[in-house]
Amino acid sequence: MTQETINRIRAFVTDRDWTQFHSPGNLAKSISIEANELLECFQWDGEHFDREHVAEELADVIVYCRNMLDRLGLDEDEIVNRKMDQNEHKYPVEKARGRSEKYDRLDR
Repeated sequence: MTQETINRIRAFVTDRDWTQFHSPGNLAKSISIEANELLECFQWDGEHFDREHVAEELADVIVYCRNMLDRLGLDEDEIVNRKMDQNEHKYPVEKARGRSEKYDRLDR
């Protein structure tokens, strides 16, 4: 996400004095709610969906995630790369390639 977009999200929240409502718990709830609205786009048909509606719901999830990063003082790149390190360790290519099992079932 560009700094310009991050600043736009921050200004949107600040201009409306919404930071007071952005507790970590409230933001986590909002992320979950918006993620479920995204899921609803695929409720009855996972192949035929409204791409624009999916984009709108996905954007809502991303905006709330950005707000949570700010609230918790977390760096997006840092936490994503740390998680990717963990995932790469749990899902080595030689065991996970082409398989959908959870990491604890890859040796079977």
